[in-house]
Amino acid sequence: MSNNKVRLAVGLDLGSTNTRMVICVLENDGIRFLGHGEAPSTGWSRGRLNDQEALTESIRFATQEAERRAQVSPEAVVLGIGGPNVSGINSRGLYEFGRKRQIEIDDLRYAVELAAKVRLEDDRLVLQVCPQDFTLDGRAGYRNPRGIACARLEANVHVVTASAQEHQALLTAVHEAHLAAEESVFEAVAGAYASVLPEDRARGVCVVDIGAQSTHIAIYEGDALMLATTLPIAGDHFTRDISYILKANYDDAEHLKREYGWALSGLTSDHSVIELPSPEGRAPREVFRSTLNEILEARAEELLGHVYDEIRRVGMEQSLLEGVVLTGGGALLNGMCDIAERVLNCQVRNGLAIGIEDWPEELDTPIWATAAGLAMYSGRLKLKSEWKRSVGGLSALMR
Repeated sequence: MSNNKVRLAVGLDLGSTNTRMVICVLENDGIRFLGHGEAPSTGWSRGRLNDQEALTESIRFATQEAERRAQVSPEAVVLGIGGPNVSGINSRGLYEFGRKRQIEIDDLRYAVELAAKVRLEDDRLVLQVCPQDFTLDGRAGYRNPRGIACARLEANVHVVTASAQEHQALLTAVHEAHLAAEESVFEAVAGAYASVLPEDRARGVCVVDIGAQSTHIAIYEGDALMLATTLPIAGDHFTRDISYILKANYDDAEHLKREYGWALSGLTSDHSVIELPSPEGRAPREVFRSTLNEILEARAEELLGHVYDEIRRVGMEQSLLEGVVLTGGGALLNGMCDIAERVLNCQVRNGLAIGIEDWPEELDTPIWATAAGLAMYSGRLKLKSEWKRSVGGLSALMR
């Protein structure tokens, strides 16, 4: 397939354990899957990039695999960014007309631009600006006030920021892999873009992307991003707890977690026994499966307790009508949805990519939601008109 005849939409998920790429093609008003690639990534430590060359090599391997499957060679990608360096803040921009007149689309854009001019600490950059609503002459809550007359327009936005140094390192790794970066998107926002419909965002939803070394949160209400933040607790902590308490090495602890672990004790037999891997020359050891599950349950409760604190911080604890959506590798832990419903007191489901034609069944997992969302975002950037999977609403003002 020649690249000159198609419009490619490519997402690149720079995970701390794996790099994933999804290649799609835009056709009419939709998007169709072409291929994917995945490669181990060893360039990260505690959610931060510490080996740029290793990441570049991982991107190259993932790209080669995706190209082989898709039979096309992408030139540009939308890449995901996360880790402890990403955070969000609310900001307000005031635009006074001097006299009362009808609001035009350029007025809304200008008010949003004013709100985006936040004072940042050193080594911080604005990653995304997400409009929430507008206030007209002191009256709040307008979602799209175009055509309404007022003299004083205020834009309320959520500004997602990141470390400039970290962001530049990611861009350099992508460029050295011979790819251009169309845009950088917060990973939880990308996960929401793939797995949550616009009408669900409007009714209130929280996306929790549980990665290996950090957890990302995006909370929506009325199609507006209310909060974007990162937690330092993730899947790696679950494995380390098992390793420390059961005296197993890290790889064996990871195997135990995936093979036998449940995040909610009581869902398996309390008296079943599992064999612990032992060093060569030592007798096999055994432990009750309930002990393993208690370790995982304690860490899951801690993580989800912090998630609930973030939900309460924006006053959404009783407003998530569409509940919580889990993405990332941490969502695959058995019983994670069950314990999340208990702690967060709302419905919880796994986030799966929807809206991509020919999406393969093997990728129908929360692990691939972020890469899918990044590809869909890439497609949106290439379309002149809004398509069915568009963010729409307030966020569309920024494009």
